Amino acid sequence: MRQQTTPAGVEGAVWMYPIELKEKVALITGGTRGIGLGSALALGQAGVRCVLTYRWGSADESELLAKFDALGAPRPMLVAADVANDEDIAALMDAIAAEHEGVDIFISNVAFAARTPSLSDYKKRSFYKSLDYSTWPLVSHVQAIFERFGRYPGHVLAISSDGADRSYPAYDFVAASKSVLEVFARYMGSHLGEYGTKVNVLRFGMVATESFEAMFGESFWEFLRGEGIAREDLLSPEECGKAVLAMCSGLFDAMQSQVITLDRGMAFEDNLMRRFERWKGAQG
Repeated sequence: MRQQTTPAGVEGAVWMYPIELKEKVALITGGTRGIGLGSALALGQAGVRCVLTYRWGSADESELLAKFDALGAPRPMLVAADVANDEDIAALMDAIAAEHEGVDIFISNVAFAARTPSLSDYKKRSFYKSLDYSTWPLVSHVQAIFERFGRYPGHVLAISSDGADRSYPAYDFVAASKSVLEVFARYMGSHLGEYGTKVNVLRFGMVATESFEAMFGESFWEFLRGEGIAREDLLSPEECGKAVLAMCSGLFDAMQSQVITLDRGMAFEDNLMRRFERWKGAQG
């Protein structure tokens, strides 16, 4: 239970907003690292029993379970599965059915795409593979959940990025697949609303994940410091997880088919005039 401040004019009242999800089951693709893990830990703290998919060899089970134990969260079920493989998805549903009666929350988090530094790197086969991994799992897993359990999740959340609207080097295929993901999510909200399912998109800005650190290295942080941006100004996986928990808590159930951006306002602030202002201030 999370205690809130007393509203003005309500003397002596204590308002509580409960986020108690102990009877819920969440399926999170790519749930053992980064945003997926941050989401699982946040949901786990609220009592959710999480099922996390991962690529073979990409998860240290003992280290992962220790994170949940430290928070007093239920230990997750870990399933090695390829989100683009129909047989793996069917096996995943069987594994879930062995312990649970359905899936209440589905987080489509996995993203994979070829880097495209130039137009000559555009290959149709590579683009289709990007859609297979970064877009279609939102649809295929929701369909599989319904086919296996006879009901849709109450909350479906697609994890996107601001690359759908902003220019990042070699990010073309990721951006394109995320754009399609967002369109599918909005239309799925229209199709599934009659079943009580809430479908929305969380579009995150830059997140300081392990993969982000490995990709850009310390030189990027030095550049950011020169721009007046601290490491803490980027999102953390834990903050992303809190946003996921909020969207699946029931407190935002009036929201449907929406794309919500979380980036600390960086997209609004990051422009040439703001950079000039920072540069001018640094000149003393």
